[in-house]
Amino acid sequence: MTHKVLQVLYVEDDEDIRSIAEMALEDEGFEMMICESGQEAISKAADARPDILLLDVMMPGMDGPTTLKNLRELPHLATTPVIFMTAKVQQTEVDEYLAMGALGVIAKPFDPMTLGETIRDMVEHKYGRDHYG
Repeated sequence: MTHKVLQVLYVEDDEDIRSIAEMALEDEGFEMMICESGQEAISKAADARPDILLLDVMMPGMDGPTTLKNLRELPHLATTPVIFMTAKVQQTEVDEYLAMGALGVIAKPFDPMTLGETIRDMVEHKYGRDHYG
C-alpha cells in the first residue's frame, strides 16, 4: 500500500533512541527533521512545515510539553498533529498529554518494526485516510 510521504519534526534527546526511530521511520517512507532539543525544534520549525510533531516528553532544558507550547505559538504549527513518545505512560499522564491536544502517546521502549504503522494509524484515526493516508 502506498502512503503519502509525511514529514515529521522529531525531537528526542537520547541519541540511540533518536537513531532507531529515524531509521525505522525513514524505512517506512517518512521524511525526518531531527532535533536533539526543544530549542533546536523551535529554531528549525520556524522555516518548516511538518505534517506531524513527534516529541519526547522528558528532555533536559525544555521538556516535550513545553516544546509543544512554544511550537504552537508559530502560526503555521498551531494545529499540526502531535504525538508524544515517553516511558511515562500512567493513565493520568497519558490523559494530560491528550488534554494538550496530542493524537496519542507511543510508549517507550517502542517497537521499531511497527512505529511507522502506529503513527499512521493515529493520524488516520483522527483525520481519515484521505487526509494523510
